[in-house]
Amino acid sequence: MRSKATQWLLSVWGLMDPLYYACSRLEYAGGKENGCRSIFRVRLLRYKGETIHLSDGTTIAANDWLLKIHLHNVRLLRELMQYRSDIQKGRYIFEQVKASLPYVAHYLYHHEQSASIKGIIGVTMLNKGCERLGFDVINIGNSFYRWFKMASHWPMMTVAQHRLMPLVRPPKYLVMSKGKLFSLYGCHLIH
Repeated sequence: MRSKATQWLLSVWGLMDPLYYACSRLEYAGGKENGCRSIFRVRLLRYKGETIHLSDGTTIAANDWLLKIHLHNVRLLRELMQYRSDIQKGRYIFEQVKASLPYVAHYLYHHEQSASIKGIIGVTMLNKGCERLGFDVINIGNSFYRWFKMASHWPMMTVAQHRLMPLVRPPKYLVMSKGKLFSLYGCHLIH
């Protein structure tokens, strides 16, 4: 059951989310906000990190175009409140991400710059089991950026777990090449 503090925090976060959405250049990967079933919001970016060699042979280098995926955190947290155990929460997140990746594939396939985009990337502390979804899990080399992401993800993790969480699990990049994304989640796009 949700505490009053958690309910209040989610209400405030829910009020601020449209402003964040408007300022961040994010778009819904599953269409318009109303009725969207994807847990992801996305935006195009030029990669600025160290060169990454993915398991399928794709190389991501500085200034390559990627589609950055963002979990819709306030929506996810509201939905997670119905689960008590960490196992149930983890399973729910896994299933939501798996169900949403076809929307991301569709979005990327139909993007006007699709030919230039090399893959998708996200940053998360929720990286356990992501290889089963097709992601390569990559350490973040820049220590300042890693610390910044850890600090910015901490409030969400604390709300999701209903307790103060220690800052021990570092965030990581989740990366998947466009080819692998289409192969695993977009075969219906290529008919």
